[in-house]
Amino acid sequence: VAAKTPNPKLPLCMSLLTRMRPLWRHALRSPANLPSTTRIALHRPSHARTMSVSPRAVDFQKKLTAFMEEHIYDAEAKISAHALQEGAARWTISPEIPRLQKLAKEQGLWNLWIPKDLDPKGELGQGLTNQEYATLAEIMGAVPWASEIFNCSAPDTGNMEVLLKYGTEEQKAAWLPQLLDGRIRSCFAMTEPAVASSDATNIEASITKEGAEYVLQGHKWWTSGAMDPRCKMCIFMGKTDLSAPRHAQQSMIIVPFDAAGIKVVRPLLVFGFDDAPHGHTEVRFDQVRVPASNLLVAEGHGFKIAQGRLGPGRIHHCMRLIGLAERALQLLCKRASLRKAFGK
Repeated sequence: VAAKTPNPKLPLCMSLLTRMRPLWRHALRSPANLPSTTRIALHRPSHARTMSVSPRAVDFQKKLTAFMEEHIYDAEAKISAHALQEGAARWTISPEIPRLQKLAKEQGLWNLWIPKDLDPKGELGQGLTNQEYATLAEIMGAVPWASEIFNCSAPDTGNMEVLLKYGTEEQKAAWLPQLLDGRIRSCFAMTEPAVASSDATNIEASITKEGAEYVLQGHKWWTSGAMDPRCKMCIFMGKTDLSAPRHAQQSMIIVPFDAAGIKVVRPLLVFGFDDAPHGHTEVRFDQVRVPASNLLVAEGHGFKIAQGRLGPGRIHHCMRLIGLAERALQLLCKRASLRKAFGK
């Protein structure tokens, strides 16, 4: 995000609030200019982009937009149909996903989210800043599942960022190569049904040291991605020391998702949708044992890690939602320009 300002988030936030105005004016003034097909992409006027980014980031915007036009929109019907199947088949992965991921890798549109400060040489991602990536997240957001094609979807991006920022070399070697390559997916177990979990200090799950292991006990929900058959690891948040200061009671630990004692209870509904095959899940951890070496940083660092993880993720989510809102607005304007009522 913009640097060297009293509040580095303010310039970007103000930019997000004003980005929609040119599009509204363009769409409402010239509805005939909107695409005539039912598949509507994000054809913005040139003045709609207000954030200043590098020429290299602009090049990625063009490449990503072209990929969306050539591959993503055309696959929407197939992937949606797969997710709307009856029964267990809905919780499998459409063959279109790995096919599109292969194309994205070949075109260098992979792991775009990795921030430049964590990967200054661009060895893992593309060396973009968070602000530059935000413009790409907006483009991906036009299709809810599109970010997965570029290995830029939550909760994996947040979990990978945690490993990059806070993981030991052993932890990175165990999980990062598979996650960065898109061979596995992951989930993040923080929110709990019994407490207001937006305040992480309320978390009640426990992480108890027993010899060379930690024992996990807790009831989690809204654990996004836990229904995905490719989900192989989880980052679990719980309390290790109830006597510590309020913001030093929590810790985070890596949990193989096939560990004994983990029970996926059910997918939860968001406005009536279960988001198959990804899912937002209720999960119980009953006496789950993991090696002590799986702990991230040290006991008492969970709250700090949570803040470091959630910060960039909020920008990613907001930009994707702006992209989706822009497309929805175009669809609305197109419908308004075509429908007739009272003979008009």
